[in-house]
Amino acid sequence: MATVSVVVPCYNEAEGIAQLKEQLTPVLDRVALRHEVELIFVDDGSTDRTHALLEEAFGARPKTKVVRHERNMNLGAAVRTGVSESKGEWIANLDSDCTYDPSLLEPMLEEMARGADLVTVSPYAPQGRVDGVPAYRMFLSKTLTAMYRLILRKKIYTFTALARVYHRSVFDRIKSPAFDFTCLAEMMLKALKQDLRVVEVPAVLSVRRFGESKMKTAKVIQAHLRLIRRLLFQSSSFLP
Repeated sequence: MATVSVVVPCYNEAEGIAQLKEQLTPVLDRVALRHEVELIFVDDGSTDRTHALLEEAFGARPKTKVVRHERNMNLGAAVRTGVSESKGEWIANLDSDCTYDPSLLEPMLEEMARGADLVTVSPYAPQGRVDGVPAYRMFLSKTLTAMYRLILRKKIYTFTALARVYHRSVFDRIKSPAFDFTCLAEMMLKALKQDLRVVEVPAVLSVRRFGESKMKTAKVIQAHLRLIRRLLFQSSSFLP
């Protein structure tokens, strides 16, 4: 079976590390029965005890490393750092706040084994749902999804979920230079523009239990609008 690198970006998540350990550890143990697994945390310049708590919680686990940015560089940089530090044939990105249950890694890997190039979780796909997430965030996400779907004419329900798995061999073709949250949408857009096989796994998106969201709504909207302009007027930039 394929080797899997699980990359988890973290920024000021000290309050939720215990929850992450509790939920992620049994999932990794099960996946390790079928795959060779390495675990990589990217501490993106946290100013709390995130780094120390990650070392305490996961440091003894084989094939685990905690990489640290000296300053906060945002999600896109954390994803790229995690991939550069990894060795697996498949790269899995997971949320540190467990808003998507880490156990979703298992059905995503099953879809990869069936031949997918990129697999993402999707709360808006049939059988997916949202639990307790503020209405304004759902409106933003659904509006952006509708715009991307209209432009691409692709029946994809979720463009912006971090929890996803993809082939290392396609990462250079779909990676985004963005530092903010739009890196996730750009990766998905590039995969679809290149007709890669994208599969969505229905999922439950829950409100975070610990800490605060790092997403700044106004900045995210502006960044997505810039990305949409590129998609409309510089479409070739989404091709390798």
